[in-house]
Amino acid sequence: MSALYRTELYPVHQQLGATFMPFGGWDMPLHYGSQLAEHHAVRTDAGLFDVSHMRAIDVDGDAAQLALRRLLANDIARLTTHGKALYSCLLNPAGGIVDDLIVYRQPAGNGYRLVLNAATAERDLNWMRSQITDLEVTFIQRPLALLALQGPNARAKAAAVLPAQLRDAALALPPFTATSADDLDWFIARTGYTGEDGFELMLPNTEAAAVWTQLIAAGFTPCGLGARDTLRLEAGMNLYGQDMDETTTPLDSGVAWTVAWQPTDRRFIGRAALEAQRASDHYRPFVGLLLLGRGIMRPGQVVTNHHQDSIGVITSGGFAPTLQRSIALARLINKTLTIGDPCHVIIRNTPVAARIVKPPFVRHGQAQIELN
Repeated sequence: MSALYRTELYPVHQQLGATFMPFGGWDMPLHYGSQLAEHHAVRTDAGLFDVSHMRAIDVDGDAAQLALRRLLANDIARLTTHGKALYSCLLNPAGGIVDDLIVYRQPAGNGYRLVLNAATAERDLNWMRSQITDLEVTFIQRPLALLALQGPNARAKAAAVLPAQLRDAALALPPFTATSADDLDWFIARTGYTGEDGFELMLPNTEAAAVWTQLIAAGFTPCGLGARDTLRLEAGMNLYGQDMDETTTPLDSGVAWTVAWQPTDRRFIGRAALEAQRASDHYRPFVGLLLLGRGIMRPGQVVTNHHQDSIGVITSGGFAPTLQRSIALARLINKTLTIGDPCHVIIRNTPVAARIVKPPFVRHGQAQIELN
């Protein structure tokens, strides 16, 4: 096994007593003692995550917009103002999802910034470059630390730590926008992966440890990947490589809303395959599940109907601390069942009653589904 990468904050995590786990080729904090306490800190107060394993890529050049309109299923022409962001999938010609990402229009100047998943970043870059050899575009990897500040009190608690020249602009950001400053290599976005409000900070690696320490002093709870996973599951957000991959399309993965069908003359990669799938109406519904009986749903478990016929499989599942119930995301074989219908999940060879629901399960600390 090759050596794992470590972020600049690895020594700080060690000092905090973190338990580590390999993730996407990186040695990352799983938790700092209590995954459950970290989860609740984000839902009720403010949590701090080191997500520096993710890759920030600046896309520049006269043809940058043209290239990204070809590469992405969503349309960056929608980013009509500087700093605005959108979520999109990067597709192959068959419509399979190469990766999911966030793209920002740079708050100042020209160009765009992509944030890629850690495990797929190099593959993504190679793929994108191979698809736009006819265009003048540069992809610049930025060696930045990425910190996620999430929770109902995160923005307020972060205020004292933010640079003075960015503080007012950051606190005034609408959701899914970003700001930066010419004299600082800081990038502040109001985005996240937890279903809560907050910021994502990109800043020089040399400043990361000091800023992390200041945020902890301001009242943030350090949180690991364990809490990040239960939070994103409650928020109904997909995990690449588990809920979607190159064998599934956005229509199969609950993210059809990220496909910009208009204008019809934008020929993004994978469009023809998606149009054919949409026209045939042959796609696999991607749904949420609420377990009604005892047990915990896990990836790979089979979903059945009342005849015990297999109708799908769980892609993500676990215990939802906010709801005190087990929840899951699942891909069904067909549209026989729909939202609100009963089903079963096979747990330890036993069918356990469940109900099909529409994610998200939790948003801003509140249940979004009926629990009875």
